[in-house]
Amino acid sequence: MKKIAIFASGSGTNAENIVKYFQGNPEIEVSVIVANRKAAGVVERAERLGVLCLYFPKEEWASGENVLKAMRERDIDLIVLAGFLAMIPNALLEAYPNRIINIHPSLLPKYGGKGMYGDHVHQAVIANHETESGITIHYVNAHIDSGAPIAQFSCPVLPDDTPATLAARIHSLEYTHYPPTIAHLLITR
Repeated sequence: MKKIAIFASGSGTNAENIVKYFQGNPEIEVSVIVANRKAAGVVERAERLGVLCLYFPKEEWASGENVLKAMRERDIDLIVLAGFLAMIPNALLEAYPNRIINIHPSLLPKYGGKGMYGDHVHQAVIANHETESGITIHYVNAHIDSGAPIAQFSCPVLPDDTPATLAARIHSLEYTHYPPTIAHLLITR
């Protein structure tokens, strides 16, 4: 059985989608959801979905030792970031080379880096009159949004788009493509 840990900071819609995708899969399971905010919506979603949720406060992310210990105790094969808004500690990067992935709401390298998340990305895409946006699934390294790309999927940016309408199309891409990409990575390992 291949085991996934999902790291999330927000409401957890992507985390829930991933959990549901793998429910009943005989080869892959979501073993744990890890939150870095106690009040994050993902904590309640995990409980509703019957998935163990661990919370680590900000001070525990600096070294990452307790997080790494929790991953090792659960024999985690892949760490999946789903709206996780904190840097991954070096201890985890070293223990899980090319086994931590992220999804970003743009076609990297465009609109990546510090401060580029959620609506900030969509606002920038619209302000720059882009005609295309999308998602990038990529490996995580020590630099924000600069790990090697795994896959990209695009959608049009329409002339009357708002950040909310563009976000809806981006979320649809995320929900459609992130879980099967995760499955492919685990099956081919």
